[in-house]
Amino acid sequence: MSRLLRAFPLLAATSFAVAADSNIRITTDVAFLAPDRKEKLDLYLPADAAPGQKRPALVWIHGGGWTGGTKSEARAKNVCLTAAGAGYVAVSIDYRLGAGAWPTNLFDCKNAVRFLRAHAARYGVDPDRIAVAGGSAGGHLALMVALTTGKPGLEPTGEATPYADVSSGVRCVANFYGITNILTRRETDKQGHPSEVRRTLAGAISVHRATSETDPVLTLSSPVTHVARNSPPMLTLHGRADATVDYLQAEELHRVARERGARHELVLLDGVGHTFDLQTWAKKPLPRDLRPEFLAFLAKHLK
Repeated sequence: MSRLLRAFPLLAATSFAVAADSNIRITTDVAFLAPDRKEKLDLYLPADAAPGQKRPALVWIHGGGWTGGTKSEARAKNVCLTAAGAGYVAVSIDYRLGAGAWPTNLFDCKNAVRFLRAHAARYGVDPDRIAVAGGSAGGHLALMVALTTGKPGLEPTGEATPYADVSSGVRCVANFYGITNILTRRETDKQGHPSEVRRTLAGAISVHRATSETDPVLTLSSPVTHVARNSPPMLTLHGRADATVDYLQAEELHRVARERGARHELVLLDGVGHTFDLQTWAKKPLPRDLRPEFLAFLAKHLK
């Protein structure tokens, strides 16, 4: 993707820049949580927006096993620049990481949606046309954002949100190789072939403050639990050679969506592993450019 050219100061942000090969303004480190929180977001804004124009928007959630990762990852830049280049207002966010992060990590992601809706006029966003997407652990959180709107205990309230009475609802969600059922993840070989052995839950137990592998919180925090006929449309992109999140996770979500009458599109890529963006994996081109499919999905549901 492009290098950044010019940098200017901007209120409540670290920098302002213009992408070299596109008409996109990028503002980094924008505050969107409570004043005592260090997590920020990066804003990708089409620079050619006319006064009063309302654009659809996208929230991107980075991966990192719920314990690491950053909003400035290369994958986030690829996805957000693609979306902004197509006329979307895009944000890439940081969120609470590590042991005990749940459910604050989910609340942070929902607060990012609320932030865009609360500041729709300032950024030229149509508050009725917001999507969410993420990769790996971010894909899991993106699905949770989309599938749990308004559910008690899974919405930030009180001091957990600066945006009381603002909806966190989204119109659609794109899941890049995310965990869809914490309890059914499989171990794989180096080529991504799933085995019959269930993946250890130690990391998930730590993040979700679970007391054991049978703690109900692990079911509550699994996206498949919340799929319903009226769920927002979902798109899943997953590689069959994924040795980090087995592709059976994507197939399970697809099966559950069909059983419950939900809308889900599944794209499985042969020979592709974890952490791909819309164009590349492991510094090599994907078998096909995913930008047209990704943008077509957004356009279909953010009309």
